[in-house]
Amino acid sequence: MTEEVLKKIKQLPPLPETAMQIEAVYQDPNSSFNDMVKIIEKDPLLTADILKAANSPLYGFSREINSISQAVGLFGMGTVRGFALASIVKKSFLLDLSPYNLTELAFAELSKKQHALTTSWCLKSENRLMGVLSPAAFLVEIGKAIIAQVLMETKKAEAFQEALAELNGDADAAEIEILGLSTPEVSAKIFEHWRFEENLVDVIANCDTPNEASSDENKRASAILDAVRTTISLNGTVEKENLEKAKEIIEEFGLNLENYEKAVEGLQ
Repeated sequence: MTEEVLKKIKQLPPLPETAMQIEAVYQDPNSSFNDMVKIIEKDPLLTADILKAANSPLYGFSREINSISQAVGLFGMGTVRGFALASIVKKSFLLDLSPYNLTELAFAELSKKQHALTTSWCLKSENRLMGVLSPAAFLVEIGKAIIAQVLMETKKAEAFQEALAELNGDADAAEIEILGLSTPEVSAKIFEHWRFEENLVDVIANCDTPNEASSDENKRASAILDAVRTTISLNGTVEKENLEKAKEIIEEFGLNLENYEKAVEGLQ
């Protein structure tokens, strides 16, 4: 990993106490549904962010979600953990993504769509993985914030944009060509720096090489994340070519194709 990228990661501020408390509760096998609700509800801004995210039309709920306890009941602790961490983590970054031709709003929409597809596809069929998949789907792209800063500071943004155009919008490939690393590598290093659990770091780090993940469960989660990132283009669209590539990943890892197709239909 380049020295410039590592330096940027080391300069990140520590996460606020609320994030640490949420993590402690989630990792504690003796904790309850109510323990997480109490921590989140102490922070009115975080509560508002989570309820706004949970009420997105992308999730397809017919009734409004009015409380954190209702959100946890519908989505589960793992998924609400993802909502909370996404809200907290994104406030730790300067989000100038101009090298990717993305506005902050477009980047937020990309993350929402990736999370919505993951949740609709896996909430029931892969519920045991949602504790990792929910934050991973929301935050796998956060490494772009660091990469964009480095590209601009090293005067490589223009070369990156040219590579991005030549590679038909394949951001990971353009990143590797210009900097020798990709978004999942940087995102995983960020979460390692913040001392998140090893499974989350492993799944994000290997979401473009699922077979290299450390366990069967992590390989499965990495493959799901790979299929989701393949499905949704950088500009937030779903192209037929991407769907076919994603289905190849689904077939290779024995994932639920029927649920995936229903989730994609709901997303569109």
